Amino acid sequence: MEVFIISSNIRFSTHDDGPHAWPLRKNILAQIYQKYSPIIIGTQEGRQPQLEELQEILPGYTLAATHRSWLQERMYPCIFFQQQRVQLHDSGDFWLSLTPYVDGSSSFESMFPRLCTWACLEFEGTKFLVFNTHLDHVKSLTRESQVSVICQEIKRLNPTNLPVVIMGDFNDSPQSETRKILHRHFLRLRDDWSGPEEASHHPFTGINREGQRIDWVLHDFEKKAELHLNKESVDGIWPSDHFPLVVKLRF
Repeated sequence: MEVFIISSNIRFSTHDDGPHAWPLRKNILAQIYQKYSPIIIGTQEGRQPQLEELQEILPGYTLAATHRSWLQERMYPCIFFQQQRVQLHDSGDFWLSLTPYVDGSSSFESMFPRLCTWACLEFEGTKFLVFNTHLDHVKSLTRESQVSVICQEIKRLNPTNLPVVIMGDFNDSPQSETRKILHRHFLRLRDDWSGPEEASHHPFTGINREGQRIDWVLHDFEKKAELHLNKESVDGIWPSDHFPLVVKLRF
C-alpha cells in the first residue's frame, strides 16, 4: 500500500513576514497538506498557539502532544496523524542536550534549545516509530552532537527494532557529517531522494540557488520511497519559507 507523509518547516509566526505572515498563509499550507491526504505530517518551528491553529484547520488530524508540557517561548517539532487511519500507541519528547529529559535544556553551544518529538504508530497492522526534529542553524559541531543524542535515544526507545522514519529540518546537507553519524548508527537507514540536489529553504521567493536540501525524510522500510518538494504558492504567497517535503511511502 502506498501512502503519503509530509515533513514541513512551517516558519514561526511573526508580523515581520509582512504578506507572508502566518494568518495570510496558514490556509495555503493546510490546502497543500490536504491535497495529499498524508497519514502523517511532521512540522518544525511554531509555538503552541500556532500549532493548535494548524490543527483546527486540518480536520481529521490529531496532534500527538498529550505527553507534552508546553513552554511558552519554545518552538516545537510536532507530529500530526490521521486518527481514522493511524493508531497512536505512545509519544514523547527529548531535548537535544546532555539532559534530554529536562524540558528546555540546551547543550553543545546551541543557539536555542532544540528537541526531537517521537510517536509509536500503527497503520494497517504495521507498527513503526516516527522521529521529528529541528537541529541548530549555526554550528556544524552542535548539529553533530545533537544528532548523536537522537541516535542514542532512538536505540533506547526502539529495543525491538521497529521500522523507523526520521524526519525534520537538519540545517545541514545530505553530504554532511551530521548525516554520516545517522548512517553509522543505523546501517539500514536511507534517503530515497533520486533527483538532482536542490535547496529546500527559500526566503519566501521560491528560489535559493545557493541553498542545500536541509529538510530530510529517512527511513528503513523495505520498499523504496518517492520524494519531492512541493513548490506551490497562491497569488505570490508562499505557505512557508521551506518547501514541504512530500514522501510516498510503501508499506
